[in-house]
Amino acid sequence: MPLWHVYHPPGAYTPGQKQQLSTDITQFYTSFGLPPFYVMVLFHGVAADSFHVGGEPNGAAVRIVVEHIARHTEDPRLRKRTREALATLLAPHTAERGLYCEFHIDETPRDLWMIDGLTPPPPGSDAEQQWARDNRPTPY
Repeated sequence: MPLWHVYHPPGAYTPGQKQQLSTDITQFYTSFGLPPFYVMVLFHGVAADSFHVGGEPNGAAVRIVVEHIARHTEDPRLRKRTREALATLLAPHTAERGLYCEFHIDETPRDLWMIDGLTPPPPGSDAEQQWARDNRPTPY
């Protein structure tokens, strides 16, 4: 599962802009075969007096924490491509709107993850493909 925490100034995103960003994020991951329901995006509005960059309040900053669980990248070239692809995905939602943006990706061990009491199926397996088609977890 990729879990995205998007920390942003209040009012930085309309409901429609939040929907578009979460759709873009979901499409990124489903293009690699992940079930859509694996992708979660949480928006956290943070007032400028509670969002400091370099020791100063900042009302135009976005900080994103991405947690990857379903897939991990060990190859440095793939990690770089992933980082660059996510920067490209984010640009229309951040930099191109005049928002300062920083993000990082954490990789949580897959064996510490469950969905509705089920251990997710192995990557690329028939069961995972079935989950993607059904867009929900089912026993396998």
